[in-house]
Amino acid sequence: MKIPTPTSLAHVRTRVRRWLKPPRRLHFSRGGWFFTGGSVMLGFAAVGTGNNLLFLLLGGMLGFITLSGFLSEQMVRNLEVRRRVARATAGSPARITYEIRNGNRRLSAYSIEAGEDGHEARGWVAAIAPGAHGVARAEHTWERRGVYPLETIVLSTTFPFGLFVKERDRDVPGEAVVWPRADRPVREPRPSGERVRQAGEAYAGSAGARGEYRGLRPYRPGDDPRDVHWRTTARVGHPVIREYERDRSRALWLCLDLRAPDGDLAEDAVEIAAAVASAALKRGEAFGLATQDARVRPAGGAAQMERVLDLLARARFRPDAPRLEAPVPAAECVLVTAGTPLPGWGDVFAAAEGGR
Repeated sequence: MKIPTPTSLAHVRTRVRRWLKPPRRLHFSRGGWFFTGGSVMLGFAAVGTGNNLLFLLLGGMLGFITLSGFLSEQMVRNLEVRRRVARATAGSPARITYEIRNGNRRLSAYSIEAGEDGHEARGWVAAIAPGAHGVARAEHTWERRGVYPLETIVLSTTFPFGLFVKERDRDVPGEAVVWPRADRPVREPRPSGERVRQAGEAYAGSAGARGEYRGLRPYRPGDDPRDVHWRTTARVGHPVIREYERDRSRALWLCLDLRAPDGDLAEDAVEIAAAVASAALKRGEAFGLATQDARVRPAGGAAQMERVLDLLARARFRPDAPRLEAPVPAAECVLVTAGTPLPGWGDVFAAAEGGR
């Protein structure tokens, strides 16, 4: 199965469907079908009998239909929307937040739903005052990692009587980067038949493992809280951490070989690489990732894990990929592959063997 990209066949089909679909649509609800069908039957009865009371009742029902169409159009006519996609992991629900602004100066917008075109998940907001903002949240699950294009947001309402669903499309280009799972059980890597770290070495707490001390700098998301310099933090009023020149020769280098057909084994290889990186993060080790297409320099902390997962989400396997070049001597690297590994690597995780 191909990883979704903006040039995939599914994306082309989505674009064609968008071009053929009108920007505004009106759907009958179940109650709307009954109400409209009853109006038609009442109309035939009124014409057949000439009963003025039936004509009066028919006029009231047609007025309900007309008023429903007019008010629902006013609800979605002047709405503006933005989306925020939370961190998404394959197989787990991810939250999409829609910030909706009501551009109408006089009327509030009621019972507004927002969701992605082609997705069933919808977020709902009860009411948005004139000129105000409302927030709708929806959850969607992507079963496989990859980069999924998001182009059109569908805004809809059933206001005022629930007879019809009025929809309007808003083009808001974006994407959802879906990370691979990182909870697969894997062993600890052993380059050259040895443990990556010497037994008994407290890597996160030893000055030798952290490298030479460079100085102080403001805290950034993903930094190790154990590096916080509390005395300076208390004096300046914001978090300050110690910065070290980490010993890159002792960092864990993960090398993911993309030279393989795209399929289940390729996805297994990606999950193995993510799991090995996650285990290194828990041990407090510095780690980096290299593929044929990009590299992430070794570092530690949650921010580094996000960079690695982002690169793994975008990894594109293909049989014609160039030969993987190790960033340091191959004997010091850990190779993760979906194919047949070449000799010379310090340690190998083969997807065909379950990452053992």
